[in-house]
Amino acid sequence: MPESTVLYEEHGAVAVATLNRPQALNSFNRQMHHDLWAALDQAEANTAIRALVITGAGRGFCAGADLSEFDFAPGPDLVQRADPGPIIETQFNPTVRRLMALRMPSIAAVNGVAAGAGASLAMTCDIAIAAPGASFIQAFSKIGLVPDAGGSWLLPQRLGLARAMGLALTGDKLPAAQARDWGLIWDLADDPLAAATAMAQRLAAMPTQALVATRALLQGAQTRTLDQQLQVERDTQSALGATHDYIEGVMAFLEKRPPAFTGT
Repeated sequence: MPESTVLYEEHGAVAVATLNRPQALNSFNRQMHHDLWAALDQAEANTAIRALVITGAGRGFCAGADLSEFDFAPGPDLVQRADPGPIIETQFNPTVRRLMALRMPSIAAVNGVAAGAGASLAMTCDIAIAAPGASFIQAFSKIGLVPDAGGSWLLPQRLGLARAMGLALTGDKLPAAQARDWGLIWDLADDPLAAATAMAQRLAAMPTQALVATRALLQGAQTRTLDQQLQVERDTQSALGATHDYIEGVMAFLEKRPPAFTGT
């Protein structure tokens, strides 16, 4: 049988999913979406897993969509056959929704180029750590398309409209150091996988439900008024007040000892 297009490993409380099409710079074909969903299913099914790392095999992180999956053969119905909409609807959009709704925090270890939907994938993760030689490219305008896989939502959220517009229109490469300085990613590391795994281990020992609720609050803030956000904060705090980790965290603080969070 051919090797899976996504490799999955568990290390204690941390799961690592490695995009595994290095010969194609880990560009997404249909199979890789399905293999990634299977990896996410495994991570979520194991209650011991409390953080996820996503990285790429070889010299690239992810080059976006594998354009060889589009049917550009000359002949009738070329426009219909080459339409990217169905692949976006059935493959990329479900992947983005799955990652942004994970029951655990996610960290991208960007080991090389992240282009097109690959850049969106890195931004979809809660935290991204990149190698100094990595880069982020909004490649869509160069083939007559627009940012997808959440890119048109994530870019202005991370960078502001001026920088998002410049990158999206020109398709210029954004080096990793500049991506960090602009706020697209969290940090740089010579070994991004090791750094991302260390970050995942740190987050895995924290109150998981509170981390995921924080993600939801921050993601939704741009679409709410301040008054609406205050109400959501109140309701979220009330819900978290019923968790083990809230009681444990406060008791540990009062007793001047390290907390023992369980993610519940």
